[in-house]
Amino acid sequence: MATDIGAQLRKGVVEFCILGLLHREATYGWKLSEELVERGMIASIGTLYPVLGRLRAQGLVVLSDQVSDSGRPRKYYSLTAAGVTRLREFQDQWQPFTSTVSDLVGREKIE
Repeated sequence: MATDIGAQLRKGVVEFCILGLLHREATYGWKLSEELVERGMIASIGTLYPVLGRLRAQGLVVLSDQVSDSGRPRKYYSLTAAGVTRLREFQDQWQPFTSTVSDLVGREKIE
């Protein structure tokens, strides 16, 4: 039985990718989904909203209404202080983790 390794890897880090994007700027869901789909981190916008819901439930992001350029209100997501802390904790562990994995599985492409 084959496993989609890429899907498993993405599943493990997509929340932190969302936190990273929101650390750069508060934004609305559609814009977040476009960035994540374009980079291959999620399959569709439908994948995003359950993750955002979990992040909100954990107190890592908040939702607010902001007027868009078109004059209509949009729901914007932004990081909380707890979200910044969680992202910082991930950053502290990510580089050593990826370095260890690379050392264990090899850095050269297997032909």
